[in-house]
Amino acid sequence: MSIPVHLKEQLEKAHASYSPVSHIPARSSQYAASLLHVPGKEVAKTVVLCAGTQVLLAVLPASHLVSLEKLAGIVGTPVKLVEEQECYRLFPDCQHSAVPPFGELYGLPVYMDKTLADSPEIIFSAGTLTEGIRMGFAEFVHLVKPRICSFAEKGNLIREDDLQDIFSPQQGGGK
Repeated sequence: MSIPVHLKEQLEKAHASYSPVSHIPARSSQYAASLLHVPGKEVAKTVVLCAGTQVLLAVLPASHLVSLEKLAGIVGTPVKLVEEQECYRLFPDCQHSAVPPFGELYGLPVYMDKTLADSPEIIFSAGTLTEGIRMGFAEFVHLVKPRICSFAEKGNLIREDDLQDIFSPQQGGGK
């Protein structure tokens, strides 16, 4: 699968300065960071959430977790993860677990954790398990216009060593 056409068109239309990055399949952004030999705090992951009836994208460092309570306080309503089947419907041009953080492409608001601002560049999924985009933080903010706030906490839901038990390396698992 290649980068979604919508995303390519958006970047070209904006004359965005970016570099494509490729790696073996990675089902987690933290694993992609390790494949690219960069800290997880420099790789942005996109989490699809639902706040009431509104679907939104939360963008945060790969090395962090979304605090649903903090984000609920920001958006003013309880927040929960979107069901997997709903993601297939919302992002038909993307591989599972590879949603790019460009909410405008899908008519969704974007909330970005302020810890990403600590890096001059970020890397994020380009809609596939094998391709990412490296872009300057300021350019990303200019293009996406996210609401920048604080809702992330450090930590991992799963250890990278555990990925090898779930997915083979060809499927984006570890080692």
